[in-house]
Amino acid sequence: MQDDAQGRFAALVLPHLDAAYNLARWLVRDAHDAQDVVQDALVRALRHFDGFRGGDPRPWLLAIVRNAAFAWLGARRPGEVEVPDDELDAALAVGAPPGDPETLAIRRAERREIDAAIAALPIAFREAVVLRELEELSYRDIARIPDVPIGTVMSRLSRGRRLLADALRPSARPDLRSVA
Repeated sequence: MQDDAQGRFAALVLPHLDAAYNLARWLVRDAHDAQDVVQDALVRALRHFDGFRGGDPRPWLLAIVRNAAFAWLGARRPGEVEVPDDELDAALAVGAPPGDPETLAIRRAERREIDAAIAALPIAFREAVVLRELEELSYRDIARIPDVPIGTVMSRLSRGRRLLADALRPSARPDLRSVA
C-alpha cells in the first residue's frame, strides 16, 4: 500500500478504534479476545481499503469488526466472560460526578447488572443494542453493518430493549424483591 493510501487509512479509520473495540468486546465477551478481533479486522480493513467507497468509515469498519468477531466466535465458541472490574471503574468514572462510597457502590452494581443483561441478549439483539445505544449509530448505519433492512434493525432493537427491560425489572431479580 502506498504512503498516501496508508495516511488516508490512518486518518479515516483509526479514529474509530474505540468503537471497533467496544463492538468486538460486546460480541466476543472478552477484553483480550476483542483486541485480537480488532487487530484482525484492521488487517482486513487495510488489505481491502481500496474497496472503501467513501462516506462515513465508521459503519464500514464496524461491519469488518462484526465479521471478524463472528469468524472468531464460530471458530472458538467462548463461554460467558465478565467485564473486568478495572474497565467498569473506568466506564463509571467517565463524566460521573464524584460521590460518596455508597452511591459509587450502587452505580457499580447497576452497571454490572446492565452489562450482564446486555451480555445475556441473543447476539443479533445484543449487536443492535450496542450499536444504537452505546455507539449511537443511526438505524441506517446499523442496517449497513449486517446488511439487513432498516425494519429488521428496528425489530431487533425493539425486541432487544424489551428483553433488557424484562431482565432489569426488579421482579426478574430475586435478590431485589422486597421482604415483607
